[in-house]
Amino acid sequence: MKTLTVELGDRSYPIFIGEGLLSNSELYTPYIHGRQVLIVTNETVAPLYLSAVKEALVGYQVDEVILPDGEAYKDLTTLNFIYDALLEKQHNRTTTLIALGGGVIGDMTGFAAASYQRGVNFIQVPTTLLSQVDSSVGGKTAVNHPLGKNMIGAFHQPQCVIADVSTLATLPKRELSAGMAEVIKYGLICDAEFYGWLGEHMTGLMSGDVELLSYAIQRSCQDKAEVVAQDETEGGIRAILNLGHTFGHAIESHQGYGNWLHGEAVGTGMLMAVDLGWRMGAVQKSEMLALRDMLLAASLPVVGPRDMGPDDYVIRMQVDKKVLDGRIRLVLLKRIGEAYVTSDVPKELLLQTLQAGEQLGCV
Repeated sequence: MKTLTVELGDRSYPIFIGEGLLSNSELYTPYIHGRQVLIVTNETVAPLYLSAVKEALVGYQVDEVILPDGEAYKDLTTLNFIYDALLEKQHNRTTTLIALGGGVIGDMTGFAAASYQRGVNFIQVPTTLLSQVDSSVGGKTAVNHPLGKNMIGAFHQPQCVIADVSTLATLPKRELSAGMAEVIKYGLICDAEFYGWLGEHMTGLMSGDVELLSYAIQRSCQDKAEVVAQDETEGGIRAILNLGHTFGHAIESHQGYGNWLHGEAVGTGMLMAVDLGWRMGAVQKSEMLALRDMLLAASLPVVGPRDMGPDDYVIRMQVDKKVLDGRIRLVLLKRIGEAYVTSDVPKELLLQTLQAGEQLGCV
């Protein structure tokens, strides 16, 4: 097992990464401060892993709520099922919520924990690659609104993160690909050496090699932890973690949440950001083509939805948490391994990227 730490002073917490961790009581008990626990999971994950987590919690009042599966249910209506369970089982302020599932479950459980009785503890137990490398770390919690993704939420850090790599064995190939988009992101924004390693090992990663996946998860979590430690609430450098997300969120919103997986939309969005960087003279054409090849090797889309035109993107990009004073801010690359945030993007170049279609990344 590998242990990393998110350094946030007296709110620092560990990330445990390894195999066979779900039923290890020693990983949970130091971070459960009362006698009540509510496990939040979904109908896909529950039959696979709920019993293993419950094995680790003998001696506690353990309740559970099983939500429908999918991004389409990451909303205020479904969130109420968590509150209902907490109130019906009379959970108090010392309760601990456990998020057992992917990014949707982690985000919803975290937001419920942030808001129930003005804030209770929670533990992240991510079961998808995307949630293990990204959404479970850093304390961003939220639900979607029909007009914008993750627009209703709070910053609320977990007590710990327990990433059991064994759960990836049951992960559908499409979900593995979606998670790989976020892994690639870390290389692009702050870790050029890791980016090069990914290019050499993508075939093995996509085949499910546990040793390679474990290293990718560790490196991704370390990169994110270092960024979060510098800027917990995204007032500055943390925004670079959103490379490709402004484009990607527009795709998700336009297509209907869940039709494009988050990682699929982010993968295409990253290529759009690099394409725009090339048009602005910061990125080499060879680097753009290499990213396109890496995304294809990870079985990720490299072309946006055919029914989206530039206006469809712009309308939705204007409903983004990074927008300030009506100006769209984008995360772009100075070079591979170094990202920055800017609102100084020539409109004509942005439109060229949005119009590129099949030629995205191939101009």
